[in-house]
Amino acid sequence: MSATDKRALILDAALQLFVERGYHGTPVPLIAEHAGVGAGTIYRYFADKDALVNELFRQWKLHLGESLLLAVSDDQPWRRRFGRLWQALYHFSQEHPGAVEFLELHQHSDYLDDASRALEQQMADALFGFVAVAQAEEAMVDLPPAAVVAMVYGAFLGLLRGAALGWVTLDEALVAQAEERAWALIRR
Repeated sequence: MSATDKRALILDAALQLFVERGYHGTPVPLIAEHAGVGAGTIYRYFADKDALVNELFRQWKLHLGESLLLAVSDDQPWRRRFGRLWQALYHFSQEHPGAVEFLELHQHSDYLDDASRALEQQMADALFGFVAVAQAEEAMVDLPPAAVVAMVYGAFLGLLRGAALGWVTLDEALVAQAEERAWALIRR
């Protein structure tokens, strides 16, 4: 097995365990066991568990951010851009449900390092900038951009949580209806 394969197995096992058990409830030997490698092997790729969780955080935060920013990178009308952003978020959450949950569980954790916090802020600033430009063009409500992002993202996460609890069936039709309501909440 190549070094790249072992590293990927470690990251996959860590993602699953950090979601299921949390950071503090996941010892390195358990990650190694789930990855099918020796505990010492983990330390060949990561200095410690903090380095591992930060690498995982940055990997998924970057992937999510790239997916969202790619969805709104053109000059379509704001209504269409918002719809594409919402759909990108939905598709990412369906393709990588563990990553979305991991990012939510760990985004404000004290074990995130400066590079992870900087990336979190960079992604947030990009979304705030998206809202600020839409507001300047009088397409979105005049609230602090962070509040607009929080309202929309909170609504989306609520849908995911409702689906996980079995309260709603998350399908394309419901996602489209929720997107319309979310747009109605923030449009000017």
